[in-house]
Amino acid sequence: MVANKYSYYKLLICSFIISLAALPAVAQKKGTFTQEVGLQLYSLRHEFPKDVEGTLAKIKEMGIRQIEGGGTYKLSQEEYKALLEKYGLEMASMGFGYERYNEDIEGVIKDAKAMGAKYVMCAWIPHKGDDFTIEDTKKAAQDFNKWGEKLKANGIQFCYHTHGYEFRPYENGTLFDYLVKNTNPEYVSYEMDVYWVAHPGQDPLKLLRKYPNRFSMMHLKDMKKGVKGDLTGHSPDEWNVPIGTGQIDYKTLLPEAQRLGVKYYFIEDEHPNAIEQIPVSLKYIKSLAK
Repeated sequence: MVANKYSYYKLLICSFIISLAALPAVAQKKGTFTQEVGLQLYSLRHEFPKDVEGTLAKIKEMGIRQIEGGGTYKLSQEEYKALLEKYGLEMASMGFGYERYNEDIEGVIKDAKAMGAKYVMCAWIPHKGDDFTIEDTKKAAQDFNKWGEKLKANGIQFCYHTHGYEFRPYENGTLFDYLVKNTNPEYVSYEMDVYWVAHPGQDPLKLLRKYPNRFSMMHLKDMKKGVKGDLTGHSPDEWNVPIGTGQIDYKTLLPEAQRLGVKYYFIEDEHPNAIEQIPVSLKYIKSLAK
């Protein structure tokens, strides 16, 4: 009788331990993506000049809360911020030009703080024509470290946004490899524009895994099937298609990005008809949570 009771309780304990071990697998279903997705406002650059408030209202209707922006569309900072608050939009990140960082870093800090942005990004390194060189890269690395240190001291994280031309071959890798290895991780993070990684022939998933702690943010856009990019950092806007309908494997990429700790995700659709494509992209991304 005692032996039978011992076996019974042992069986119960083992079953309990096994059930506990199974819980994380249920909570973190493999292949799912559950992060919040925002919008890079450049996507609606045709709509904002016509109706700022109406465009912000449309963004809210799409179910978007987090945004990445820059200017205030001829409104005062106070007026623009009031509209963002009215429609429940959070300015998570802001973009500024290379020259603005160089010439007015204090102004960048002031603007970011005024809008509540904890991240700022730069999306283009000046260079001559399509000839992006190691000299351009070295200067950018020095500038990024300098700006990043100043921004970090003010509670703001600097990110550089990939744009395709950085993947030119250099030594045993690319100019982007040089940029990452020669910027201080404490001061300089990166925003992976998935399109502008795929366009020059790189694999966004492999790049993310190669530098798992360097990408804080992502721009989500898909590339039309059948087209082939290059190293110029330029392409027709019409090559942007709704996420899930192009040639980029977002079904694999997004869950891995979440696992590796990418914090912010913004759809950026440069197609002239982006306002119609964005809801299609959102619907596909939401399907990855199932």
